[in-house]
Amino acid sequence: MDIPHQFLDSWNEYMYLGAIAFVVLGFLILGYHEFRIIIIKDLKEKYDYVNLNEIKFFWFAIMAFIMAGFMFFNTFATDMIHKSGMTWFYVRLFITTSFAVIFYFISFSSIRIYYPRFVEKRLNKIRNKPRVSPEGNIMRKLSEQEEDAHLEQSMIEEELFHSIDYDVWIDEKTGHKKIEKYFAYQHSEECPECGYYTFKIEREELEKVPTADNTGLFIKHFKCSYCEHREAREQVLANLASNI
Repeated sequence: MDIPHQFLDSWNEYMYLGAIAFVVLGFLILGYHEFRIIIIKDLKEKYDYVNLNEIKFFWFAIMAFIMAGFMFFNTFATDMIHKSGMTWFYVRLFITTSFAVIFYFISFSSIRIYYPRFVEKRLNKIRNKPRVSPEGNIMRKLSEQEEDAHLEQSMIEEELFHSIDYDVWIDEKTGHKKIEKYFAYQHSEECPECGYYTFKIEREELEKVPTADNTGLFIKHFKCSYCEHREAREQVLANLASNI
């Protein structure tokens, strides 16, 4: 069955325009994400934004590029379709759809397995970048030993009994203090079994409550979302007397 030239010409035109539109959309998504990061001045807010949105926006952009590729390759071999008929039009459509689906799953797996490593590096860079006080002075990040003196007892208990960490920044010229709260369970680690950054805290368990005389025991249960490897890590909690 012959296909009218007008149909194929219109099809190719729409496919070209669609491919260009999706390429532009992909770059706009990435550009919008990076612009949002630039305009967020507070580093903790920047950290939270990247943590919540980096992978999501990157995935949206990849989806746009896959659609662009699908449309672009649906303009190939038009002369052969004119000569051979409608069958090859559907063959081309089937092949391009199949490749789009394959690239979808490859991209999904790659982003889930490999991209968290780059996100964690970016987050660590933001988290450890020196803060600036309202007076314009560079602040110093306190060590674990120093920061307890600046935390409330409830914050210290959160660090002990939950996967929560506090960073304390001090302006040593004015005494201005900034306390930032981070959630460890939101982050991926390198899986000891498969080596991918898909190892996260699944649940926590307070095995033994610390007392004034005895240490406690806190267990973090990890699970890899890729290879399903599980691991429990014990954390000894200092006795309450030493935490006061």
